Amino acid sequence: MIAKRREPRLVDRLVVDAEAERRELVAGLMRENAAISPKYFYDEVGCALYGAICRLPEYYPTRTEVGLFQARRAEIAAAIGPGRQFVDLGAGDCRKAEGWLPFVAPSRYVAVDIALPEIAGALERLGADFPGLERVGVATDFSHGLDLEGILDAGPALYFYPGSSIGNFTPDEATAFLAGIHRQCATRPGSSLLIGVDGKKEKAVLDAAYDDALGVTAAFNRNVLRHLNAKFGFGFDLAGFSHVGFYDEREGRIEMHLESLREQAVRPDGHERRCRRGERIHTENSYKYAPA
Repeated sequence: MIAKRREPRLVDRLVVDAEAERRELVAGLMRENAAISPKYFYDEVGCALYGAICRLPEYYPTRTEVGLFQARRAEIAAAIGPGRQFVDLGAGDCRKAEGWLPFVAPSRYVAVDIALPEIAGALERLGADFPGLERVGVATDFSHGLDLEGILDAGPALYFYPGSSIGNFTPDEATAFLAGIHRQCATRPGSSLLIGVDGKKEKAVLDAAYDDALGVTAAFNRNVLRHLNAKFGFGFDLAGFSHVGFYDEREGRIEMHLESLREQAVRPDGHERRCRRGERIHTENSYKYAPA
């Protein structure tokens, strides 16, 4: 008997205060140590570039995690148990979760991401192989809190957060985020978290992973400026900035920056920001953790 195909449900919980967003962004650019939030990486082009990064030979996290999942999938699935609500945090194209669905037989699949168009397309694609599965897409910036009220029921949930994205939070932010997941698990007995955390390793390995020979990571980093130009009308010259990515052993984190190649000025919303040659705009951290 062929299951009747269910249509996915999309919930947009992105709180958009356009003026507040612009003020926050301009304030970050006008600081002495300028910074742009990494959430601006993920427009349509950025999502495609990130997908390409995950297939690069230098970028070990994806294939390492795939190998671990393949080797331990049955053991992990047994620990999770069947029939949970499957909450995929930072779902993207949903392909990481897709491999788990036959093994954990979830009661519903909830894809959570900041990029609604990408998860909408992915949920539609999943309908071909999982036609009877309830599929929900939630657009939200969960770095500010994970609001799933009215989407999850009181049953147990698996919170799935692979790919070492927890490293993009500062340690204090990561602690607060995980505490929030713990509170949600506590109200749903039998719930759990399956998370990927990247370990500390040799600087040369980490440097190469975030500054690949082909320049895909460089394009991904510079694309944040193209996204800001398109969304806010900023006047960044992409050719005027180069990608810098390196592992800071003292801080235990990768840092990504955009370095000005010359003296130049940008004028976000009429506020002039002069960039000296060699000055950097900080775009992302990725903390690496020891097992302890």
